[in-house]
Amino acid sequence: MAKIDKLIALAREHLQPGEEVLAGVFGAYETKTLGQATIKNGVLIATPDRIFFYGKRTFGYDSESFPFSNISSVETGKGLMGKTVTFFASGNKVSMKYINEGDYDQFIQIAQSKIGKKSSNAESVNDPIEQLKRLAELKESGIITEDEFAAKKKQVLGI
Repeated sequence: MAKIDKLIALAREHLQPGEEVLAGVFGAYETKTLGQATIKNGVLIATPDRIFFYGKRTFGYDSESFPFSNISSVETGKGLMGKTVTFFASGNKVSMKYINEGDYDQFIQIAQSKIGKKSSNAESVNDPIEQLKRLAELKESGIITEDEFAAKKKQVLGI
């Protein structure tokens, strides 16, 4: 089993229930920790709603999530040591270099087609605040009554 396959299998434990891995790449992830530039080996995984970084450490792991709705651009490149991908998410620059494992072309295609798009997964459906907002809209438009709204509100809040 290739290193990328092992890391993707470990990363799946940290994804949302039912969240699907569409593509992944393995390389050196560049980030800042306590103001210092650091490099961590790991995988970038594209799911339907986000890019997820996962890196295994000797005693633990590192992970970071970037919803497509927060990504403004994706840059790609190829050098002597492998391919690179850089994207900008909520003012942060995220880079991975030395990519030699994984489906790079599919990963880039997914990232470029989904940047700036809102989440479509069940996470937002299960968010109580979002549920209450939708219920309030239904009440205001007359689709549900005040009593129905109050009953559903109690259900959502677990009261």
